[in-house]
Amino acid sequence: MSPRSRMGELEQAVLEVLWEVESPASGREVHGRLAGRDLAYTTVTTVLDRLVRKDVVVRERDGRAFRYAPRRTRAAMTAELMHEALEATAADREQALVSFVGEASAEDLAALRRALDDLS
Repeated sequence: MSPRSRMGELEQAVLEVLWEVESPASGREVHGRLAGRDLAYTTVTTVLDRLVRKDVVVRERDGRAFRYAPRRTRAAMTAELMHEALEATAADREQALVSFVGEASAEDLAALRRALDDLS
């Protein structure tokens, strides 16, 4: 099971903040961006620590505090989830891919075609 599929809603929200800021962020910065959620600062730091233990986020010391950044990009984690889903349906892998493509938007299909052409 991938780290992202084991994350709760608040952990995902914190990870979204880290992807949005695009550079290592302090716990205070993350807390500030989640201001509309009425969370205690200590709750945010606990979630950040949990994400570090799950190896989803990296932590670096910055003076007496820490700065946090996602270990992988949003695209890399999404690809990991897609691979995980395909592995779970190994017997019907082809059917799962056909079903996925059948429900994809025109934009998604165009992106998929470009990616396949780039691999050729």
